Amino acid sequence: MTKTKIDYCDYTFNPVTGCLKGCEYCYARKIAQRFGDGSGYRMARIEHLELHIKPDNPYPDYFDPTFHRYRLNEPQRIKKPQTIFVGSMTDLFGEWIPDEWIAEVLKACEAAPQHRYLFLTKNHKCYKKDPVYYQNQVKPKDNWWFGASHTNGDMWGVLISLSYVANSFVSIEPLHGYVHFPVHAKMPKWVIVGAESGSRKDKVIPKKEWVQNIADMCGMSGVPVFMKESLRGLMGDEFIQQKPF
Repeated sequence: MTKTKIDYCDYTFNPVTGCLKGCEYCYARKIAQRFGDGSGYRMARIEHLELHIKPDNPYPDYFDPTFHRYRLNEPQRIKKPQTIFVGSMTDLFGEWIPDEWIAEVLKACEAAPQHRYLFLTKNHKCYKKDPVYYQNQVKPKDNWWFGASHTNGDMWGVLISLSYVANSFVSIEPLHGYVHFPVHAKMPKWVIVGAESGSRKDKVIPKKEWVQNIADMCGMSGVPVFMKESLRGLMGDEFIQQKPF
């Protein structure tokens, strides 16, 4: 695990890396491409390899989905309770991730119950299909939080999917436009919002009214809002960082 600068958690835990989504603003892909070496633990061969021994490079297949089994016991090594973002370098619930990988990651979290775990996916529809139970192999815990990513537009589909999990949150990052929260939809328990990082040519700079609208909608529903440091300068006196725990 790695101490992180992500301001709403303490550590990141990445037993799986890589993603096939192809988002143009993805910071994780840039990191993997920078530090990867292509030494080859390809997804097609992964079940035939012994990965309990740490390789020399953390991204042996750049940003191809890779399962690092040698990392599974990392949460157990830290005894003091922490808030841990699981899968900052992947989409753990992406359609291309085998169920077996996900089950092993969840079991690793289950083995270190002192921590709070945050899971985040763009594939929010997976929550409707009960992805976190996996044929009753692993049951969600009270200290597990399941979130969905969103960038702009209507939130209806995301909120419907999140209604299937107990501890739900939305990460609106990078914020790329006005976000609409349907009046009759069940709100999540927490909303995180942040600006796009990096220096991408078509980088979207958020408007203050976009952020304020999110804060106002959440305020009316009593939902905590956490604005990331990337928004501090934009929001000024309206900058807030709230957590539900």
